Amino acid sequence: MGTNSSGTTALDRTFRVSLILKGLDGVLELIGGILLLLVTPQQIGDLARFLTQHELAQDPHDFVANSLLHVTSNLSGSATLFGAIYLLLHGLVKIVLVWAVLKDKLWAYPWMIAFLLVFIIYQAYRILVVFSWGLILLTAFDIFIVWITGREYRIHRARNQQPSPTPQSTA
Repeated sequence: MGTNSSGTTALDRTFRVSLILKGLDGVLELIGGILLLLVTPQQIGDLARFLTQHELAQDPHDFVANSLLHVTSNLSGSATLFGAIYLLLHGLVKIVLVWAVLKDKLWAYPWMIAFLLVFIIYQAYRILVVFSWGLILLTAFDIFIVWITGREYRIHRARNQQPSPTPQSTA
């Protein structure tokens, strides 16, 4: 793996980019959670019908459009509240952990790994219940983030455990 003049490898850069993407995902989850608190299930259904009407006029059997309409037609107030709380907590924790890892806070690495492992298990359960390629891709990305975060944690921990060089006395 090549290094550039600042000593970072392609894998180091991939780690930072992946973390930034995870952080942006957290921001989107926060926005989604806030929107779910502000928008009623009826308004969500109306928006879904508006967004899919053109596609369904062209192809009444469009899988994505029909799936979106099906999901939004079954929303209840409690399901929307659960979704909002889930997105807000998930997004907030993700943003805090990504920020801490990017700031090289050693405590954040194991927390990030544990947090993602819990969601990987949940996502695997969801894949078994309702198959989704999108969820499979998200889970694969999360598994990659866990692996690369573990790698970076081991590197940073080893670097912090090395004794610092003692200054030579000039006598």
